[in-house]
Amino acid sequence: MERSRIWRLLQIIARVASAFFFDIRLYGTRNVPRSGGVLLVSNHQSYLDPVLLAVGLERPLSYMAKSELFRNRAFAWIIRSLNAFPVEQGAGDVGAVKETIHRLREGHVLNIYPEGSRSPGGKIMPLEKGVGLVIRRAKVPVVPAVIDGAYRAWGKSMKFPRAVPVRVMFGPPMDLAGLDREQIIQRIDQTLHAMLSDLRAGRIVQNPPRAVTRW
Repeated sequence: MERSRIWRLLQIIARVASAFFFDIRLYGTRNVPRSGGVLLVSNHQSYLDPVLLAVGLERPLSYMAKSELFRNRAFAWIIRSLNAFPVEQGAGDVGAVKETIHRLREGHVLNIYPEGSRSPGGKIMPLEKGVGLVIRRAKVPVVPAVIDGAYRAWGKSMKFPRAVPVRVMFGPPMDLAGLDREQIIQRIDQTLHAMLSDLRAGRIVQNPPRAVTRW
C-alpha cells in the first residue's frame, strides 16, 4: 500500500515537529519489510506513539483506534484518512479483529499495542492475549518496536505535551505463526522488554541513529 497525499503531507509536518520538539531518533527502520502484510507491535507510552512510529517509515501504517474518537465527524474523517478503524475497548470486538486480519492479509502494515492502554510510568505492562489470535490467523511477519521518552513527552496523566527527547527502535521481523497463543505473548513480552532495556542502555546495533529532518 502506497502513502496517500494526505498521509505524505501529515508525515512531513509530523517529521518536522517531532525533530524540533522531541529530537527524535529512529533505529532499525530497515527492519520493516518493504512489501506484504506486517504486524507492528509496540509498547504504549503516550498519545504520540502512532505518530512517532510512522514518521520515519516509507510505508503507511494502519491503526486500531478506540471508537470514541470516531464520534466527531471531522476528526473521524481525518483518522480514517490515516487508515484508522474503530475498536470497542474491553468488549471483545470481533469485527475489529476481523478487520485487522483482513488488512494484514491485504498487505498493510498494521500497528497494535498489546498492552491495551498507555503505561503511566514508561514500563511495559502485562500484554493482552488477543494479539496472539491475530498473529496465528494472519500469518504475517511481526516487527517489534519500542518507544522511550514519550511518557515524559505526553504521558497518560498529562494535559499537554512537553519538549523532551524521544527514541524509537524497530527490531527484526519475527515469525510467530507456528506458536500457540501463550508462547506468542511470552515471546513478544520478552522481546519488547529486552529491546527497551537495550534502547535505554544505548545498545543499538541494527542501524545508526536517524534524525527525521530529511524526506
